[in-house]
Amino acid sequence: MRTLQLKVKPNARASVLEQQADGTWLAQIKAPPVDGKANEELIALVARHFGVRKAQVSIRSGAGGRMKLVQVED
Repeated sequence: MRTLQLKVKPNARASVLEQQADGTWLAQIKAPPVDGKANEELIALVARHFGVRKAQVSIRSGAGGRMKLVQVED
């Protein structure tokens, strides 16, 4: 199990997940931050990146903000 510290940028041109030099992650999400759409897309993006099911990815804190703690179960 790993916990990622993510900074999320909604309304991006493409959905991209990349690790920064300081160990945090930057997630650029196409979806707008409306009705949880960006969080859904974030979970799908993280799951795809780590090769796990979406059910194994959860937002532990920061669901309403740009800085999030996301937990990935192995």
